[in-house]
Amino acid sequence: MPEPFAAAAESAAAIAAATGVERHDIALVLGSGWGEAAELIGETTHTLSAADIPGFHAPAVVGHPGTIRSVLTHTGKRALIIGARTHFYEKRGVRAVAHGVRTAAAAGCAQVVLTNGCGGLREEYGPGSPVLISDHINLTADSPLEGATFVDLTDLYSSRLRDIAREVDPTLPEGVYAQFTGPHYETPAEVQMAKVMGAHLVGMSTALEAIAARHAGLEILGISLVTNLAAGISPVPLSHAEVIEAGQAAGPRISRLLADIVAKL
Repeated sequence: MPEPFAAAAESAAAIAAATGVERHDIALVLGSGWGEAAELIGETTHTLSAADIPGFHAPAVVGHPGTIRSVLTHTGKRALIIGARTHFYEKRGVRAVAHGVRTAAAAGCAQVVLTNGCGGLREEYGPGSPVLISDHINLTADSPLEGATFVDLTDLYSSRLRDIAREVDPTLPEGVYAQFTGPHYETPAEVQMAKVMGAHLVGMSTALEAIAARHAGLEILGISLVTNLAAGISPVPLSHAEVIEAGQAAGPRISRLLADIVAKL
């Protein structure tokens, strides 16, 4: 077994041993602003410190809880809630970035919901707007895949799952997400470059995870929370405090939205 997958299997075994739950059905990676959703999805039966699970680390970003939860959903499924995302800019290597979704696959999950807080390139995507990810542009100049590993990324973000999300909220827009490396915010020129390339959203996560998730056999739903208008589109300077504030303000709405979507999966 290749090393990254052996590490994921070890993590999945540790989660199963700590929770007593042999297999999970669906995984959720909760980004900035999305943390409250775990409370609405179902009953949290176990909460683990991510730092105690092999391959995971304490979060480097304010607003990420650093926990892994096993949740019994209202429909009787098991959800694995990953609140310990490793970002590319942490310089732990792309294997660490992909470890969470690979662990989810090793734990038995068939689907993963990837969420994030991001900058919006359209003025109609104001702070607090949830947007379905229809595709992405990977601007990290890296990949979680190693060697001669060729994976088709057509319909990477499942159209079937996006249709389910729109059954819950028919007004949900969708757009293309561009992942920059971070941790600095993009310059106005970089934002305009992304816009010309076809992006509607910019952020520092998700794309590399989605590639690894597809390779691991997971069906992917991506949802962004627009926490601010991107540089050059926003009339004010950007700050992480603004991201946290927008996430807190939108928390109840997007958490309810996500819980209702999960109930249909």
